[in-house]
Amino acid sequence: MNKALYNVVLLVFISLVFANCANRGTPDGGPKDETPPKILEEMPKNFSTNFKGKVIKIYFDEYVKLKDIQKQLIISPPMNTQPEITPLGGASKYITIKIFDTLQPNTTYAFNFGNSIVDNNEGIPYPYYRYVFSTGNYIDSLSVKGTILDALKKQPEAFVNVALYEVDSTFTDSIIYQKKPKYITNTLDSLTTFSIDNIKAGKYMLVALKDANGDHKFQQKTDQIAFHKSFINVPTDSLYTLKLFAEDLDFKAMRPALAATQKIAVGYEGDYTKMKMKVKSEIPPNFQSRITKDEKTDTLYYWYKPKLEVDSLILNVLHTNFDKDYTVKLRKQKKDSLILKANPSGTIGLDEPFKISGNIPFVSFDASKVNLIDKDSVKVDFTTNYDSISNTYAFNFKKNQENKYNMRVLPEAFVDFFDNKNDTLNYGLSTRKDSDFGFVRFTLVNAKYPLIVQLTTDKGEVKAERNTTKPETIDFMNLPPSTYFIRIIHDANGNGKYDTGNYLKKIQPEKVSHFNEIEVRADWGYPETLEFTSE
Repeated sequence: MNKALYNVVLLVFISLVFANCANRGTPDGGPKDETPPKILEEMPKNFSTNFKGKVIKIYFDEYVKLKDIQKQLIISPPMNTQPEITPLGGASKYITIKIFDTLQPNTTYAFNFGNSIVDNNEGIPYPYYRYVFSTGNYIDSLSVKGTILDALKKQPEAFVNVALYEVDSTFTDSIIYQKKPKYITNTLDSLTTFSIDNIKAGKYMLVALKDANGDHKFQQKTDQIAFHKSFINVPTDSLYTLKLFAEDLDFKAMRPALAATQKIAVGYEGDYTKMKMKVKSEIPPNFQSRITKDEKTDTLYYWYKPKLEVDSLILNVLHTNFDKDYTVKLRKQKKDSLILKANPSGTIGLDEPFKISGNIPFVSFDASKVNLIDKDSVKVDFTTNYDSISNTYAFNFKKNQENKYNMRVLPEAFVDFFDNKNDTLNYGLSTRKDSDFGFVRFTLVNAKYPLIVQLTTDKGEVKAERNTTKPETIDFMNLPPSTYFIRIIHDANGNGKYDTGNYLKKIQPEKVSHFNEIEVRADWGYPETLEFTSE
C-alpha cells in the first residue's frame, strides 16, 4: 500500500472511532416538552347549535390521555345517564364522547374537562377545556360568579360543586335531596372562585355542595352545603359569596342491642343530649337504670338492675322529634368488670384537671379515701366534679411549676352500679417549669361581643379557647411552644359555642374571623392586636 492510500485509510478509521465514541451514552433528547396539546378539529364544532348527534370527537396534534376524569369532568346540566368518554387507561390522538341520555330541548350543554386532558409523554394539561353545544337555535351565554369560603376553616375544601336550581312551579326546598340541579360547575382542586356559564335568564336558587358520593344530591350525613340567603335573578352582575358548612345531623337512634349483661347499646346520629330512654316492659319495684356514653363512638349505654328473667324487653327512645319503641332480645352475656382509667399520665398542665373514669357507672365516691401530696409530702387539697354521661371524676387542685404529685386511692373509694369496688390505686404526676411555656395577650379592636377566641392547629383542632362578653384583654398562659392559628367565633346567640347552619331552616352558620398565625416560644410572649372590620 502506498503512503497516500495508507493515510486515507487511517483517516477514515480515526473518523469512525471518534464517531462511535460520540454515539456512546444516552442522548439528552433535547429540551423538555412543556407545550400543551393543541386541538386540530372538533366534530361537531364547538359551540354548535341545533345539536342532534350522539357522538362527539375532539382531535389533537399528539397522543393524549385522560387523568382523574371522574373528578375533573363536570357536565352542565348534569345528565341522568353518564356519557362514555374515551380513551380510558390508554392514549389516543382524539377524545370520543358518546351520549346516551335524552337531551333536553332548547338547552345549552357544557362539558368542562378541567385539567383532565394531558399529553401522553409529559402529562402537560390542556387547561380547562370546555366543549359547548345547544339543542336549540342559540347558545345561552349568561353566567353566575362568586367565591367559596369555609364557614369554620381558613381554606375551603377542593372540588366543590356550585349549582343552580330553577325556581319554577315545581320547585320546593327539598329539591336538593331529590333532583340534580339545572346547571353546575366545580371549583376543582385549586380554585376558590366559581363561574357557572352558558345559562339562560331566569330565577334560581344558588347552592354549593361538597358532594361525597358525586350524585349531585345533598346527603346531610356526608356532604357539606352552602346556600345563598335568597333566590337570584339572572342576568346578574353580582358576585356571590357562599360559606360551606356541615349541618348538625338530625337525631336518629339505631336499633338497640345487648352489649353485656344488663347493658344495652344504642347507637345514634345527631345531638344525644336530649335523648331519653326507659324500659316499657313490666319491671320490679327496685328497678334502677343509668345512661353513659361510649368514649369513642356515637353510642349510649343503658344500664339496668336487677337482672330481668325475661326473653326480651321493650326499650323506648325519646327525643324532641323522635319517639320509638324497640324490642331488645336478652341472652346470656358476660358481665363487665370495673376498669378505671386516668388521664393525663405523667406530665400535667398547670391548669389541667386530673381525671378518673370508669367503664361502669359510678354510684358513689368517697373523697376521704384519696390522699394527694406534693414532692415535699405536703398534703394538697382538691375538689371534684362528676360528669355522669362520661362517668368521669375531675380532680381540681392548685399546681406549682416543677413539682411532683402523688395520688393514692384506697380500696372502695369508687363503687359502681353493680357494687364493684376499686383496689388500691397510685398515680404519679409532674409539672414542668414556667420557662418551658409561652404566652400571648390579645387586645380586640372594633369587636362586637360575645366572642369565642380560639387557638388552633393548621387543621383547625382547638388547642385553647376563651369566651368573652365585654371589652377586655384575652390572655393565653402556659402555652406549649408551637405555631397557633387564631380563630374568632362571633357567638351571635351567646351560647358559648359555634353554631353551624341549616339549609331547610334557612339558618346561616355563625360568622368566623381568621387572623395570621402566631409563633409561641418557650419563656417568651407578646401582646397582639386583633382588629375587626366593620362588616
